[in-house]
Amino acid sequence: MQLCGPQGRALVQALAILDETASLGEAAELAGLDEPLTAIDEAAAAGLVTRWADDDPRVHDALTRAAALSLMGAHAAREAHRRAAEIVADPVRRLGHRVAATPIADPSLADEVDRLARQRGTQGAWAEAARLFRDASRLTADSLLRDDRLTRSVDALVAAGDCEGAAALVPTVESLRETPLRNAVLAYLAIVRGRATEAQVRLGRAWDIVNVERDPDTAALIAQRYVLHSLVRCRSDELVEWADRAIALAGDDSPAGIEAAAIRGLGLSGCGHFAEASAAYDDLTNRVRHGAQAQRVTMGRGWLQLSIDDIDGARSSLESAIAMAQLGGSARITLWALGWLGRVQFLTGEWDRALHTVERGRLLAATSGIVLTTPLLEWTAAEVHALRGNWGDAAAAARGADAVTQDYDMMRIPTVLARAQIAEAEADYAKVRAALEPLTRLNSGTAVNEPGLWPWADKIANALVLDGHPDSADTFLRPHEERARAQGRRSAMARLGYARGRLLGAKGELAAARRAFDESLELLDGLPLRYDLARVNFAYGQTLRRAGKRRDADAIISTAADIYLSLGAHTYVQRCERELKAGGVHMMRGTRGHAELTPQEEAVAALVAQGLSNREVAAELYVSPKTVQYHLTRIYAKLGVRSRSELAALQR
Repeated sequence: MQLCGPQGRALVQALAILDETASLGEAAELAGLDEPLTAIDEAAAAGLVTRWADDDPRVHDALTRAAALSLMGAHAAREAHRRAAEIVADPVRRLGHRVAATPIADPSLADEVDRLARQRGTQGAWAEAARLFRDASRLTADSLLRDDRLTRSVDALVAAGDCEGAAALVPTVESLRETPLRNAVLAYLAIVRGRATEAQVRLGRAWDIVNVERDPDTAALIAQRYVLHSLVRCRSDELVEWADRAIALAGDDSPAGIEAAAIRGLGLSGCGHFAEASAAYDDLTNRVRHGAQAQRVTMGRGWLQLSIDDIDGARSSLESAIAMAQLGGSARITLWALGWLGRVQFLTGEWDRALHTVERGRLLAATSGIVLTTPLLEWTAAEVHALRGNWGDAAAAARGADAVTQDYDMMRIPTVLARAQIAEAEADYAKVRAALEPLTRLNSGTAVNEPGLWPWADKIANALVLDGHPDSADTFLRPHEERARAQGRRSAMARLGYARGRLLGAKGELAAARRAFDESLELLDGLPLRYDLARVNFAYGQTLRRAGKRRDADAIISTAADIYLSLGAHTYVQRCERELKAGGVHMMRGTRGHAELTPQEEAVAALVAQGLSNREVAAELYVSPKTVQYHLTRIYAKLGVRSRSELAALQR
């Protein structure tokens, strides 16, 4: 600053007082400069300002701004803010300068700032609302009202996605007198950080001490937080109950009422009321077209559309919700939209895009401190990497899902599914069953049994069959099949149908197995679910090959191989190639050398040489371990080897 002339110094100090939107005219008037160009040249030569569009100068950086304010001193800075309040025309900016020029409590000004904070919060500008509530608190003389405004500042920080900033203020808020609002705000922070037990305790206490008649707004806020808590607990019936309560207390058009309604549709769908949920979202979409609340409605609608097989509609809604983040949307809502968009992209085979979506979500979760959707994001990453054979990346994704608190079912379910997918790609079906077993213990009334969102029932049934437990698979499948049929969920019926086909094939009921697989393929016709289509074809082909229908199996497995290849699912492309080789339909006789191994023996020999156990080979080729041992005995005799290690050496 000492290297700068007096006019340049005055300009820099004026720019430091004003915000980044200030015009050159405002800065010149505040600095008392009739002709500011000389001042710009002086300040630029000293490296204190840069020129932006239309030659409006800006202070070079935050350090320069801090130095300029420090040199001014508190009194001069306060006077400058007072003059700036008379110069700027925008009422919001003018109010900000009035606040900066007021070092002590001013109840009238505090009320003005509080009103603006509430208005900005309603519009979704939560970061600005947090700052305004904090300013209002500082200017408030009444201790109870001051604490209330500071608490609302923390609430706004959470809504803005600044969980670290909010957490930094938790000790201060906890030291305040206990109020329903305080408990509701701390519960909100606990929810987005994945701490279900803490959230439940704080919400319960908030509801116990709130006076619903005297303070319906706070009661509505608590009810709305219960809605979010119930959502991530996967308790759909509780969600609807609390949403109805929040709407009754706050009104249909209030921010709390609209947010509760935006989530209520997901509760309705979890209870099986899909038509009612769709109608509710239609109504909300017509009523709420802009702003932060519109993002909530659009994301909720996309979530519902995915669950009812409206894949294209889900993609459109979720992409729109993500785009709305640029218009003042919520970081939490954006993360949910990214998480479910990644699922849409995975199911439709857009795996590179899915991984890009996951990376966006990871970055936003890291910067916001919101971990609720981390397992959902990592589940998609784990699936893609496992199916592509990128085992290190798949394991890292599973660890990423495990790394966050697993208090909520909405976090626990995708974490379990990520582990199960890796185990399935490794053809370790006992491990698949072990991974998924926790889901069988969850409350049957939770959304875990929602067939359109959580594809786990078909995986565990498939694993039971391949692990030699067809009767258990039959018992397990029946209630899930009934639920999927009752709800008309085509994708879920198709997934469960391929597991049923596996089961029937294992029991030797080939005609019934064919019908089950054909029905699954028919259900998928017209749906853009490429990954599910590949899975059904692969299971169908394996079943036919085991039944001795090699030519039919060859055609169907070739279809599966083509789809897997287009997806880049190299793990299953190789598995399809082994199936085709084992079938031997396209094998040229005489190409296997003097040992004359059969196609099945060649497949067994190749897998054993890779180090797989008899059980693992059986799972790969969909035969029994006894059959593998039988083939292995013949292979040893034909090739003149005595052990697995000798066979491996020969294969190399």
